Amino acid sequence: MRLSHRRAAVSCLTALAVSLVALTGCSAGGAGQAAAAAPETSATPSASAAETGPTAAPDGGAAPDDTSASPSAAPWAGTKQFVQIDDARTSGGLTYLSVRPAQKEAHPQFEAWVIVPGKGPYTEVPVAEDAQVLLSVPIGDAKHAASYSQAEFVSRLTAQSSSARTLVGYDLSFDGEGRVTRLQSLYTS
Repeated sequence: MRLSHRRAAVSCLTALAVSLVALTGCSAGGAGQAAAAAPETSATPSASAAETGPTAAPDGGAAPDDTSASPSAAPWAGTKQFVQIDDARTSGGLTYLSVRPAQKEAHPQFEAWVIVPGKGPYTEVPVAEDAQVLLSVPIGDAKHAASYSQAEFVSRLTAQSSSARTLVGYDLSFDGEGRVTRLQSLYTS
């Protein structure tokens, strides 16, 4: 069995297990409290996450095991994900990103990445106030990632056309509450 098929199968089984726990109300408070405590967005990765499978870690290795996040936690809590970002906004002093899983492949001829877009809906995730934002071309100014403020990132992303946004991928790290603590755009030529 190819590694990508195995990863997709593991993702599907993980999503199924989390869904069953949520449906059976195995929490201490019962099904009524589980439903009341559920966030507006799904606690499990969307179907597109199952389709694309786990993403590679920034060093090219396998992503951390997603099963460490509790079913009541926000999507991707405590994990690293490779995503596309469709939109970003600031509200009440916090930054929010509209993301969906994607895949990255090394460019066959250049020292750059090729982004394989994901499918399915985007999910909005919050960014921690002290999150590190590292950008490289085409969102940043140079090939090598440099530090930017969240406000600069939002401005630069929203200045891009929607078709240009689909060509950029990001490595995101999430804390245990599902907030982005580190965002790094990948260099694409």
